[in-house]
Amino acid sequence: MQLFCLCIKIFFARILDVSIGTTRTMLMVKGKTVIMVILAFFEVFIWFLIAREALVTDIKSILVPISYSLGYATGTLIGSYISNTFIKGIVGVQVVVEKDNQQLLKSIRKHGYRVSIIDLKDDFEGNKRDMMYFQINHRNLKKLIALVKKYDEKAFIVVNDTKAVQNGFIK
Repeated sequence: MQLFCLCIKIFFARILDVSIGTTRTMLMVKGKTVIMVILAFFEVFIWFLIAREALVTDIKSILVPISYSLGYATGTLIGSYISNTFIKGIVGVQVVVEKDNQQLLKSIRKHGYRVSIIDLKDDFEGNKRDMMYFQINHRNLKKLIALVKKYDEKAFIVVNDTKAVQNGFIK
């Protein structure tokens, strides 16, 4: 019973500290310094307490490191879910489409998106294409992609996190 309680305690503590760590890392990328520092304190505090307990226990069982590792893996999964669900921001979207797709362009502007267009030339095939460049709130990403796919199923779409934007319009 003592082994079971120790393994459960280690497992859930690792889930907590790794979830905090994953979320902290995402906040660091977004430049959220204050909350990141607070989370870092609690992450390491929990990790220290549980690592110490796991290492100094008199219980010699393979289940201790297994519960430690499973907690880490589960914490990574949960931390990723938390980060992807709750930490939103601005994303840069690059969309490469066939040249002069006027219906798509009209629809994009009708839906309130601002777009910059760059002329491209595919050196391999010699085709002319346009690259549309957007800075949008992450919450609008699925809508924008669906809109693009409605007019060009083969559109090449690249999405990147944006740390900061100066000037311009963000939908």
